[in-house]
Amino acid sequence: MKKILSTAVLASTIAMVGTAAHAEGEVNVYSYRQPFLIQPLFDRFTKETGIKVNVVFAKRGLEERLRQEGENSPADLIFTVDIGRLQSVVDKGLTQPVHSDKLNADIPANLRDPEGNWFGLTTRARIIYASKDRVKPGEIQSYEDLADPKWKGRVCTRSGSHSYNVALIASMIAHHGEEKAEEWLRGLKANLARKPQGNDRAQVKAIWQGECDLAVGNSYYMGKMLADKEQADWAQSVNMIFPNQEDRGTHVNISGVALTKYSPNKQEAIQLMEFLSDDEAQGIYAEQNFEYPVKAGVPWSKLLETWGTFKVDQLGLDVVAKNRSKASKLVDKVGYNE
Repeated sequence: MKKILSTAVLASTIAMVGTAAHAEGEVNVYSYRQPFLIQPLFDRFTKETGIKVNVVFAKRGLEERLRQEGENSPADLIFTVDIGRLQSVVDKGLTQPVHSDKLNADIPANLRDPEGNWFGLTTRARIIYASKDRVKPGEIQSYEDLADPKWKGRVCTRSGSHSYNVALIASMIAHHGEEKAEEWLRGLKANLARKPQGNDRAQVKAIWQGECDLAVGNSYYMGKMLADKEQADWAQSVNMIFPNQEDRGTHVNISGVALTKYSPNKQEAIQLMEFLSDDEAQGIYAEQNFEYPVKAGVPWSKLLETWGTFKVDQLGLDVVAKNRSKASKLVDKVGYNE
């Protein structure tokens, strides 16, 4: 069952895996996360419990697959990143709540669904990357500062419609209200050095090339760039700014997991979820992708320690999820991507 699937071949494999939905001592996982991130965890879980973990890896299409399979789905868990993608699975009625004292104890309340439909397993901070040569230390300290006219023509971002930016804008709506958030987004758009494009790493590359001085991106990309010989120079050209340390803290997003509505191996699936929230798995999982453990007290990787501690925005991601639709409409209203 361990495969990397494209949308084109998903339909043809549904019947094949459907015949093995329930098996004694097994868990079936649908994952958007890459194999190198989670396979070591599943191998460790199997070694400790004897429960086999079968995984379908895919880049897209797993929600539709779950919907099409319905009650016959073999999937017990779905792994993905970003609160928007997790909430989308919930909104489509493809999950069921989990009530676990251990999950509730290990995972902070702001990083799990109040109803138990999804749980964060790692966090990533949405930070500001600033040119070491052209931005003085302390010169920018908050997301709100990005809209200051002093940065006109000096900011780069990816599309405002990307889920990472939609979540950030949704958090701005939650904190400031829709009117103030729109004002901020218009100011940010006015400061862009170029039309929004590329991924988060492309924004840092643009700083390195001198096209802009500031960019918005996820923290783990710093680790990815440093690990890539071709991109290490990009990473070393910027400072990492964890915004809003003097007030509410830095916006974070999650990678997470949800129990599927028709999980045929529910007991084993919850056992795996609880394993992933515990110290050992938390440390391994977070380190694989330069992310932060959600469980308090779990040591960070050595690289993350060099970036320093920071204050995290405690706004519930369920609130962020509720404001995502408004955020997307604001992006269109201000013509952010035009």
